[in-house]
Amino acid sequence: MTEKQFLVKLGIRIKQLRTNQDLSQNAFGNEIDMEKSNVSRLESGKVNPRVATLFKVAKALHISLANLLDLE
Repeated sequence: MTEKQFLVKLGIRIKQLRTNQDLSQNAFGNEIDMEKSNVSRLESGKVNPRVATLFKVAKALHISLANLLDLE
């Protein structure tokens, strides 16, 4: 898997988890201190998030970081 493929899969996973919890991009962005436009970029795989951001994402989704990164 390439880096780009990883980022796209990660973005898809984040979006699925977010929508499963009925969170809008705005509400989710507020939870992780990120603007809606950046949430959109994250979910589309256009950004390479820092580990600290991934930690915030996992915490906001009430899952472990390991679970968030389980993309296989």
